[in-house]
Amino acid sequence: MERIPDNPENRAEAANVVRRGGLVAYPTDTLYGLGADAFNARAVAKVFTAKQREADIGLPLLLAGSDQLADVTGRLPAAGSALAERFWPGALTLVVRRAVRVPVSVTGGANTVAVRIPGHPAPRAIARLTGVPLIGTSANLHGGPSPVSPDDVAEQLGDVIDLLLDGGPCEGGEGSTIVDVTVEQPALVREGSIPFGDIERALEKVGAGEATE
Repeated sequence: MERIPDNPENRAEAANVVRRGGLVAYPTDTLYGLGADAFNARAVAKVFTAKQREADIGLPLLLAGSDQLADVTGRLPAAGSALAERFWPGALTLVVRRAVRVPVSVTGGANTVAVRIPGHPAPRAIARLTGVPLIGTSANLHGGPSPVSPDDVAEQLGDVIDLLLDGGPCEGGEGSTIVDVTVEQPALVREGSIPFGDIERALEKVGAGEATE
């Protein structure tokens, strides 16, 4: 594993690794993430192997910007668009319908996929430079300690990833809040950094009605 500082030049190197089908660990606004080309089925399989994670558990995707949404899903419903406009970039994950281009291996066989535009510039830059969504799972062994520092990543995955962007310690704390917008009434799946109350108030402004938990 190569370990280099997180900066714009090295994010370009990380993008090159992703293009070649490799695995990259990078800092985010909460934890370190483990990234790969979401459209490369072999690279996706490497993620599951590296994390020692069952292949029927879907992987979230990180996008460079809302323009990449068309690559992973169809048109967002009004509720999804309102939430994305309010909370992206940031700690909101939306569960959306999977586009045909997204390998079923990414979603664990489901017809939905979890997507987010993160607040941290590193994963956004990698996704922008590669032109593809980035796998956004945590850079740890499945069920292992949360990777809040580059040393955490190196200890758990140092033997199986290609590159670690060292951005120092991450803030840690709660993960993203997850909302399923594939159903008529948006469903609150997991409360994270964004309180459910904030989500519900944003939905009320577009007349989406009460969300369900």
